[in-house]
Amino acid sequence: MAKDKVPTVGTLDKPENLDVLLKQDRGEDCAPCRIVGGGAFLGLAAYSYYSGTTQLERQRAKILASKSMFGMRSRKMGITATSLGLAWLGIWRLFL
Repeated sequence: MAKDKVPTVGTLDKPENLDVLLKQDRGEDCAPCRIVGGGAFLGLAAYSYYSGTTQLERQRAKILASKSMFGMRSRKMGITATSLGLAWLGIWRLFL
């Protein structure tokens, strides 16, 4: 057998650079995959915001009558934050 290149313990113990791994993985991500993935996240963000606000308005009287600690404002902020997070994931998937 020829001299096989056996890695030393020191090189095996050192973690790989994350930036290098991400750049290597970037080549496997095709444009149609990015478009479908980004569009799915953006669509989910729009649906989440629309359906969330619609349901919140339908339940408005019950929420206000319950005297809950979480009123309308905090619930709207939760729906908006969730939708913005999903929209950011869609934009990230498409462009970044």
